[in-house]
Amino acid sequence: MSVDTEIKDFLDSWQQDPLQAKPVFVSFEEYLAKQPGVNLDFKARPGISYSLRAKNAAQKNRELFVLVDVVDDDPGNRWLSVCFYADMVTDPEENGDFVPGGLLGEDAICFNLDEDDPQTRDYITKRIHEAAKNAAEQE
Repeated sequence: MSVDTEIKDFLDSWQQDPLQAKPVFVSFEEYLAKQPGVNLDFKARPGISYSLRAKNAAQKNRELFVLVDVVDDDPGNRWLSVCFYADMVTDPEENGDFVPGGLLGEDAICFNLDEDDPQTRDYITKRIHEAAKNAAEQE
């Protein structure tokens, strides 16, 4: 099954969304899909998370540059956690959480969205852009 089909099936099955996380997830997925050289992977772990992983084709040493998790501990009340390698993004407003060893064993900065806030969405989109650029240049 293709990544696009997996994501579409997941989105079609996502009916309850009181926190409005679904449109934010869709906006991040669409933004990533438009980035040059970016490949997407999708890992479904019902009851735990649905993970969208983005990797730049130029990356050799890392499996991804951003992980967009739909946290599924309460399927009727899903929220997002967006994580980056700590050395690939800045966080000038210190909105993220530093997580030692939090992304595939490396230090991470993670941003949690438990409501659709346009300012937070824009802030994280800028971090995605920054990480995508760094992924293309770093490796």
